Amino acid sequence: MPPQLTLAIDPALADFRPEIAYTWRTLLAGLGYAWQEVAWQGPRPDLAYALDPAHAPAARLVVRAHASQWAQPAAQRLVGVEQSNGWERPRFAVEPSFGPPQSIQSGRCIIERDLLFDCFWLLSGQEEQQHPRGKHGYLDLTGTPTLAHGVLRLGLASAIASGFGQMLRALGYPPGLARWPFGANLAATCGHDVDYPEIIRWIEPLRILARQGRRGLRPAVEVALGQHSHWHFRSWMELERQYNARSAFFFVARKGSLLEYASGLPDPFYDIHRPSFRALFRELAAEGWELGLHASYLAYTSASKFAAEREALARASGQPIKGNRHHYWHLDPTNPEATLLLHEQVGFHYDASLTHNRYLGWRRGSNWPFYPWHAGQRRALETLQLPTAWMDDHLFGQRQDNPGDRMLLLSGLVQRTAAHGGMLLVDVHDYVYDDALFPGWAATYRKLWADLFQRKDVWFATPGAIADHWRVRQAMIERVSQGL
Repeated sequence: MPPQLTLAIDPALADFRPEIAYTWRTLLAGLGYAWQEVAWQGPRPDLAYALDPAHAPAARLVVRAHASQWAQPAAQRLVGVEQSNGWERPRFAVEPSFGPPQSIQSGRCIIERDLLFDCFWLLSGQEEQQHPRGKHGYLDLTGTPTLAHGVLRLGLASAIASGFGQMLRALGYPPGLARWPFGANLAATCGHDVDYPEIIRWIEPLRILARQGRRGLRPAVEVALGQHSHWHFRSWMELERQYNARSAFFFVARKGSLLEYASGLPDPFYDIHRPSFRALFRELAAEGWELGLHASYLAYTSASKFAAEREALARASGQPIKGNRHHYWHLDPTNPEATLLLHEQVGFHYDASLTHNRYLGWRRGSNWPFYPWHAGQRRALETLQLPTAWMDDHLFGQRQDNPGDRMLLLSGLVQRTAAHGGMLLVDVHDYVYDDALFPGWAATYRKLWADLFQRKDVWFATPGAIADHWRVRQAMIERVSQGL
């Protein structure tokens, strides 16, 4: 059973109650604590969230709330990262100031920074409203403090939550319920987007030359002669078996065409109903690999079409389809929350689409799974979000936005994930296994998995298994909790 903490919330914060309750639930459940919300004037609580700590209940840990930030979350402008007293948090252009960030007064710890708001600001993607979008709706962070300070690679929401956990233990509270099974400190998994499993021999040589220049002349000729393939599912399976790992393959259920691609609708060209794919589905499932949906480019425009894609893949594969990742990361560009709500309506257990196409790291500041916030309905959505930290192309085609040694960059993500007890989810496309066609791509993934395997504290599992574990764990914590 998880240990339980009592929490009192200042009634003067009633206007922001749904957002505050959501954030406390996310933090405490992630840390493995059940909660009991108590009256402001009741018995002494363990935690208090107060506009003025001087008038708060005599809690062991008091966090000052900044109502001005809660009133206008989207107006907060990130200018950097503050590191003090062991805490790491976003720093905004305008912030209330109440003295030292943290102090000990009469045996109580007082935190003057509104770390709860910081977590909400990150998890709900408030900054995304401030940036322009380019082709396919991708956010352009050029020249922003987010890039200048490497914020995406810090996992600040998880860092803040981990800081709360450390503070609670320093105050004498027991550790929360273990985050991962088998004594693991972190979880790791891969989702392979299946975009291009069958080479088009008259197109691919041109793509190779565009990627590799003159060095690609020989492989381009070899592809034209039929000497290379993109059908490397067994190769990926064998690679992952070496590390006792299993992954997911996300398949597109809607068949596109060259004509559509040329007109701006870039869905893949394969047909999941063909015998070769049905046989592949049986093999993957029999060996413990997961099948997920790679939602088509415009799936977000219609709940019925989205649901039909999921059902089509389930029928073709004979497997339940629990998870999703959007092709081109293409959620509704003007309203990502609307697409996140669709995931709930369609019935997905998890989605793994909240990341940046150009930038390495955690888009919403969390390397823990979390339930996204829906601002319009002022509630958490029921489809779990598994944050994707690395897509293969970040370190190859998008290298100008992610400069530096590839393995050092990935090692930094591993270190952050381990420090926060989080999960590392990566995206390696189905077609990049052949080193002649994509030099270094599969080798980078192999080295990352080998390094993780050597740690001996990593739980390798499919995205679906990680999502199931988190959902069951959080539901159990919530069953024995009261309030919020």
